[in-house]
Formats: sequence, structure tokens, C-alpha cells
Amino acid sequence: MALKKDARDDSQVDLFLPQLTALPLRDQRETMERPFFSLSKRKRLKPIDYISPDRKVTVHVSANSEYGLATIYDLDILIYCASVLIEYKRQGKNDIPQTLHVVPYDMLSTLKRDVGGRAYELLGNALDRLQSTTVKTNIRSGDAVETTFSWIDSHSQLKDRNGQVRGMRITLAKWFYDGVLMEGGVLAIDPAYFSLTGGRERWLYRVARKHAGGAGSDGFSISMPTLYEKSGAEGDYRRFKFEMAKIIRENGLPGYSLELIQRDDAEPMLRMTKRDADSKDATPSPTAPSTTDTKPKNTADVAGEDPISFPVQGSIAFDAFGVIARANLPSPQRDHSAVADEFRSFLKSRKIAFDAQNITQIFATFCSKQRSAS
Repeated sequence: MALKKDARDDSQVDLFLPQLTALPLRDQRETMERPFFSLSKRKRLKPIDYISPDRKVTVHVSANSEYGLATIYDLDILIYCASVLIEYKRQGKNDIPQTLHVVPYDMLSTLKRDVGGRAYELLGNALDRLQSTTVKTNIRSGDAVETTFSWIDSHSQLKDRNGQVRGMRITLAKWFYDGVLMEGGVLAIDPAYFSLTGGRERWLYRVARKHAGGAGSDGFSISMPTLYEKSGAEGDYRRFKFEMAKIIRENGLPGYSLELIQRDDAEPMLRMTKRDADSKDATPSPTAPSTTDTKPKNTADVAGEDPISFPVQGSIAFDAFGVIARANLPSPQRDHSAVADEFRSFLKSRKIAFDAQNITQIFATFCSKQRSAS
């Protein structure tokens, strides 16, 4: 296993440039269907062993005794990296790198996480689990060939002379890297996914997105025992069924409706159906709309920062308004400080308070109507 290093070369800081636009979020399709991650935040050492009903696909995931299995929460890092790769692909970039230069602040903000000192420590722990977890599967190569890998090959931190983390290098496993970039290798996911706090809810959303996303009005149905096998859950089936019933009653997955179908002669089935955006039972997403939506993305509302006030002076680079600017300004984007000054003048000319109740939405709309950089 490659060693982790803490570099202190200030001359390399410029390699880690902030993302200038909000990333459309993408998840690797193959990992959404089979059990690859622990669903609990508790340290898990028990391996995951899965064999598909037709006995053609196998997944074996084992843990390092020091770190434990990579969790469904650690997967957030891989989703972020997959989204970066797809953005490079969309831009037509040649030689898309397997090693990514990541700004931790941007990653944590995108993943709806705190950005304090403790968050950087937790991020390092997650990277350790992703690097030390061993996966063996024939999911892509057929019955005769089994591939063994860890989710990331290596990771390192770049610190400035004050010891502050300025960037991270993450080298992805080739299996994961190839899976993201292959044709049809990813699916778009709702940013509200990151607001789900339960591991089983996160896992079930990914199953619904994979199977029910294109299943039409009839949705997708699966028996509870088969769903249990697909989960890789550590507890017994009875406990799993109880917890699934609770999630189904709450019916709070973004974009998908859940229904438990009881059967007299067999175990119950779960029916997952894509929600109609106009239906009464649709759960409003607490996050920004999808990238195909033309409505401005008010990402400050996502973070629960309302009421909020636009700063009377100074930079917006590292606050909620900076996130909104990156999400809504047309590319190539103008200097954010100049846009902030123009918005202040706009507020004053219209006699709008800097702490108006809908200030974030006003700023999002203002940004969406700006011209791009010449």
C-alpha cells in the first residue's frame, strides 16, 4: 500500500485550484447495485460476501484491522472524484488524469459537510479506509476473472508553511477510474442525497436510482430477502426488514417513492417508483435543482443558512454566496469580487436590504443574468 505523505512545498499550491463551477454530481453505476460499502458509521471488520442469485457475480470486501471497511459515507469522496472526471470528459480534456488535485474546502462544501479543522481529520480517516479496504469482484470481467483492488491507490496532503492543508492528491483505483469513464458508467444523482443521514437510506436511494430511475410509472419491485442480500448489511434479516419498513413509512428519499407490498404466501416486496415532480406526495428536495433545471441554484438555502446577509464589503469566495456564484455565473466566469460589488450597487439602487429574507435567491438570479468573462 502506498504511503501517505504530507508535503510542504508552497510552490505547488497553485496546482490545487478551486472549482469555478458547481459540479453536476455523478455516481458510478456498478457500485450502486452490489454491496461494496459498510452501511454503518461504526467500525466494521466483518467482510462483505455477496453472490448474485444466478451465481454469476461475486463481491468480496475485506477490511484492514486498523481502519475497518470503507463506509457508505466514505463513498462521498468517490462520488466527488467521479463528478470531477466526468466534468473533465464533458470539457473534452485530453488525458483525463487518474490522480486528481483536490481542494478540500471545495470537496467538503460540495458534499454538504462542515469545513472546520475536525472535518479535515475526518476526511483523512475516510481516505485511509478507502485505501486500505480490499475488493475482489468479477462484476466486470465475467466468471473466469476476478479483479482485486482498493478504492484509491494513494493519497497525500499539501500543506503551507503554517501547516494548513491547501490541497490533496488522490490517485483512484484503475478499476474505479475505468468504470467512471466507460460509456454509460455513471448516473446523475440528486444533491439531496448528501443530506440523508442514515446509511441505509443512502444505500436505498442508490438502489432506487439504479433500478427505478428509468423504469417508468410502474417502478421497480424487489423481494425483501433479495434486497437484504444486495445490502451487505451486518445485522440479521429480521432487523433489516424492520428498519426497511421504517424507511418505507417515512418515504423520504429524494425523487423516489417507496411502497411495501405484503404477500400472503411469501416475504414482502419493496416497490420503488420515480416521483412525479408535480405529485402531492413528492418530497421537496432541500438542495439545489438538477443541472438540467434552468432555475437559479440557491445553494445557500441548502446549507440552512437562511436568514443570511450579503456582506457589505470584502470577498465572498469562502462563504455561501461564493458557492451560489460558482453555481450560477455563466462560464467562463467573471471575477467574483467584481460581481459582488455590482450586486451591492444593485441592492442599493433598488433599496433592497442586504439581509432581505430572500437575499440568496436574489443573488442567484442576479448571477444567472450576468455576462460571461470576455
